[in-house]
Amino acid sequence: MTATPAPVIAVCGPGEDLDPEVAALAEAVGRALARRGAVVICGGLGGAMAAASRGAREAGGLVVGILPGASADDANAWVDIRLPTGLGPARNAIIATACEALIAVGGRLGTLTEIAFALRMGRPVVSLRSFRLDEPALGGSPVARAETALEAVDLAIRLARPGGAP
Repeated sequence: MTATPAPVIAVCGPGEDLDPEVAALAEAVGRALARRGAVVICGGLGGAMAAASRGAREAGGLVVGILPGASADDANAWVDIRLPTGLGPARNAIIATACEALIAVGGRLGTLTEIAFALRMGRPVVSLRSFRLDEPALGGSPVARAETALEAVDLAIRLARPGGAP
């Protein structure tokens, strides 16, 4: 009998000038993901990435940081696995490809690129106080919306699994 692997869920959001409410949400998302047995993957730096990493790590979870620079030392203190890429913001494509679902908490242009890459890769995206994407050109709204950290985590884990349509 083979055990079901832990889902790999990306958490993205603003890397700096983080609103305290968004920070609290990102930390709660990281914590809830860890408690559900998910691996958290993020950009590994500050802001929402650090908040989600801290929440996950403090709850006993595993955090993978896909870093934009060439040094593993750039990672925040809560990242367990530090993967420097030297790709700058292009590393967002790696995050979107490596995850099974993505939760966007707040965000700016970097977050928007992660959302776009995830959608392009066919990964489910959950928005928690982040971008609304309901353009007709996108076929309606390809992004699920959540109001709380727990709702975002439940949606992301359900959507990450086969047959988990919203």
